[in-house]
Amino acid sequence: MQISQEQLVRNNTGQQKINYKNEVLSGLTVALALVPEAVAFAFVAGVDPLVGLYAAFIVGLITSAIGGRPGMISGATGALAVVMVSLVATHGIEYLFATVVLMGILQVSAGLLRLGKFVRMIPHPVMLGFVNGLAIVIFLAQLPQFKTITTDGQAASWMEGTSLLLMVGLVLATMAIIYITPKITKAIPAPLAAILIVSLVAIGFSLPTKTVGDLASVSGGLPSFHIPMVPINLETIKVIFPYAMILASIGLIESLMTLQLVDEVTETHGNSNRECMAQGAANIVTGFFGGMGGCAMIGQSMINVNSGGRSRISGISAALFLLTFILFGSSLIEMIPIAALTGVMFMVVIGTFAWSSFRIINKIPKTDAFVLILVSGLTVAFDLAIAVAAGIIVSALVFAWESAVRIRARKYVDDKGVKHYEIFGPLFFGSVKAFNEKFEPVSDPQVVIIDFMESRVTDHSGIEAVSKIAEKYARLGKELHLRHLSADCRAMLKKADYIVDINVMEDPEYGVAMDNPPLA
Repeated sequence: MQISQEQLVRNNTGQQKINYKNEVLSGLTVALALVPEAVAFAFVAGVDPLVGLYAAFIVGLITSAIGGRPGMISGATGALAVVMVSLVATHGIEYLFATVVLMGILQVSAGLLRLGKFVRMIPHPVMLGFVNGLAIVIFLAQLPQFKTITTDGQAASWMEGTSLLLMVGLVLATMAIIYITPKITKAIPAPLAAILIVSLVAIGFSLPTKTVGDLASVSGGLPSFHIPMVPINLETIKVIFPYAMILASIGLIESLMTLQLVDEVTETHGNSNRECMAQGAANIVTGFFGGMGGCAMIGQSMINVNSGGRSRISGISAALFLLTFILFGSSLIEMIPIAALTGVMFMVVIGTFAWSSFRIINKIPKTDAFVLILVSGLTVAFDLAIAVAAGIIVSALVFAWESAVRIRARKYVDDKGVKHYEIFGPLFFGSVKAFNEKFEPVSDPQVVIIDFMESRVTDHSGIEAVSKIAEKYARLGKELHLRHLSADCRAMLKKADYIVDINVMEDPEYGVAMDNPPLA
């Protein structure tokens, strides 16, 4: 996803200048799109719509103000809502508030322990799978908008006839306006222009189409402080802790991966540990003010970035606009056609999905392609935490296997009759078997040197392998020397003196009789 030069206005020092108009208008656009999403996710979790709206306001405000990624939008999300629904159904909403508080504490702890840096270990195929999977999830989340609404705001049967044609027509019109507007003017964010134009047309011509008000009323007061009414005992902890762990994990994974995506789009760098603490602080406050908790939202973040939002102002503006809608502007917001907001989200899907993955799928290693597809599928079928964990595990296993089979040994005997084994590749648990097969203790001469210049002993299994090779040569009355070990390898061997008793030499007197013998 590319950013036009017009969107990046810099001063003479090279620092990005803040375009306040773009920031505020981007915030307004995001706030309009947040309303139906927060309401929909509240329904998914089985709570009142205001619980979702309060979460979107509080989480969005705090993370925008103190988070590690300016321009990223957070709020109530579907990934968290699908986990919350069973807790609410079984134990009630008070337990949800307590769980959100504990979730926040766990996230703050992760930030204090600087666990955010581990997001750098996520392989690129997993990142692509995450992006594609969430794009599909966002797309699927819009499909219920093509259903009729019952009196309690729930989706019923699919639309038919004129109502369906009108809905599709307004969605396509919204998408067309978003596509065309930047070619005409950049004075107003394209999604905001589309929402305003389609809303004016629908209201002006009294078109019989679904509106935000058909989902639920968004009118309410200020969120008030509320201590979760749950027993403070071990039984309560047993109930909420598993949910809190899952929610904290999903929330941080989605937030940190969205942070990475925004980093790539804006060509800037966020602070992952600071974002962990901000997400945690936001959820702690949300739990005490009647919100369902939340995390970063990739769809809303892309709307904000593509609308020109780069600083904290856009996120703070979005949260304040959302609160304004709840307190004063509910009657106007409830008149906005659902089709306009659905069209905006469809454009987000198009802009978020990594279409390049289709082009590269046959050019990258088959294992990477498998991981990409696996993560995409699991994100849609289960949740983000399972998808990312599975992708990382598969990638790690593939890496371990490939590293194991790459270990090689170059063998030769010098003019002094000393046998040399030059090892290539890391020596770790996966490569121990192949390493052991390289040696011929029985037929080797009296003195043997293992050269680790192109290798490293990386774990206990590697030390144990060296120890067992040494024992074999010792039983045969032969000398074994280790050469060119790195400092950390020597330290590992020194700590393992009770295992390894080998002559480690760094500057041997033996000469080389053969140049570049073949690898085995």
